Amino acid sequence: MLLLAVAGCTVGPDYHRPNAAVAAAYSELPGSNAVTQASRAVTNSPSLQRWWTVFRDPELDSLIDRAVKGNPDLLQALSRVRQARAQRAVVAAGLLPEFDASSGFDYGRGSKNVVLPLGGLGGASSGASGQKAKLGEPKKMDASTPGSAPQGGLGSPFGLGGLPGVTTEIYQVGAGTSWDIDIFGGTRRAIEAARAALEASEEDRRTVLVALLAEVATNYVDLRAQQQRLEIARENLAAQRETLAILQARFTNGLSTELDVSQQTAEVNATLSVIPPLQSAERVSLHLLAFLIGQQPSALVNELSPRQPLSALPAEVPVGLPSDLLRRRPDIRRAERQLAAASAQIGAATAGLYPKFSLTAVAGLDASQPGNLFEWGSRYFGVSPGVSWPILDWGRIHGSIHVQNELEKQSLAAYQNAVLGALREVEDALVFYANEQSRRASLSEEVRASQTSLRLARKAYEAGLADLLTVLNSERSLLSAQDALAQSDGAIRADLVKLYVALGGGWEQ
Repeated sequence: MLLLAVAGCTVGPDYHRPNAAVAAAYSELPGSNAVTQASRAVTNSPSLQRWWTVFRDPELDSLIDRAVKGNPDLLQALSRVRQARAQRAVVAAGLLPEFDASSGFDYGRGSKNVVLPLGGLGGASSGASGQKAKLGEPKKMDASTPGSAPQGGLGSPFGLGGLPGVTTEIYQVGAGTSWDIDIFGGTRRAIEAARAALEASEEDRRTVLVALLAEVATNYVDLRAQQQRLEIARENLAAQRETLAILQARFTNGLSTELDVSQQTAEVNATLSVIPPLQSAERVSLHLLAFLIGQQPSALVNELSPRQPLSALPAEVPVGLPSDLLRRRPDIRRAERQLAAASAQIGAATAGLYPKFSLTAVAGLDASQPGNLFEWGSRYFGVSPGVSWPILDWGRIHGSIHVQNELEKQSLAAYQNAVLGALREVEDALVFYANEQSRRASLSEEVRASQTSLRLARKAYEAGLADLLTVLNSERSLLSAQDALAQSDGAIRADLVKLYVALGGGWEQ
């Protein structure tokens, strides 16, 4: 009754989820300048399970599905979840009794030169001449061990063979059980910690998944941006070569100077020098995407080499409220579960201050003849309750408790840091996304102005009102503006990916 009364006791602190103070709304949401943005963030409740579908790009959808199935990092994270689940089962087994079955046969003969002392079985054995017999190495007797004939050792009157001059045969079958009773809840706290560690490993898998989806989408957008820049460079190169051919023909007919031809040749070669780095960047993106989906580097070359335009942006990007991050961001959820595990470990360490109760029982059949083994008279049994209390080990136990207390404080600081880091990432992503759109609007105007400038410069050159240098400067300015615009198009979409990742999207799928 006393054991039942205290069975509900669990030492250590009961865990409570910490409160995190967050703002009511994001401070970097666009205000009055939102009308100038092609895609603006709003406070509506987001649906982020498959955020990459807002790009309406079947190729990107396919890459992400393949990455989820084949990425090695994600497979490792999934294996760690299964490992944590198995570890929880190992810890949970501590609540249940252990049960062992055994059987065996023992054949032995004791030495005739071992004489039992008159003082009892507890003394040292003596030889026939009155001298102490030389004893062998000690061997324990255990009623639960198969075939344990009486054997000697230090402090025993028998030799290692058993009774002096007696040949023995023993057949045995039996079973034993032992149970460490979790009176004060140390094992239950350990199970609680293992359960929280399992949940943390699941959130870690989700964190890896979110990062993987972001990397696939970012590199895909970068690939399409590199291809767009490469096409712009090639189109400008073709136009410059056409101009060079015209200048060479004019020079042959005496209508142009060698200086004009040399300047245009230099411009063609300058544009040519831009193309190889862009081709390298394209190939690197192809290799990286293949790596992310768990394939050989060349697996996607034929599939993704044909150029496709960058997808359109969504008109609105719902971001929700800062409080949503606490339940959506997997890294915050992981930090909270790690804090719960650290709290439970305090209780597991505190249980060392209290007595440990155990119960051991054995039962079986012993007989010298196999035909008698299963008779009622061959039975044996034993029950042994016990208690242990490390009274003189409290210094080490208190030290362990202090260690776990500090680990809990570290986990709490890590949780708070995760919350603040998540809020910062969302605010930063909002800033980059909005400002890059403003930058793109300016670059788009620059491209239009550069196109007009080049058209007018060519007309003036053909009319003899401007020199070739004016045309070359206009061509150079247009190429630079077009290249910057293509980079900005890719950067906007990469910033949108970062915003979705900062919001914690993708792991619910």
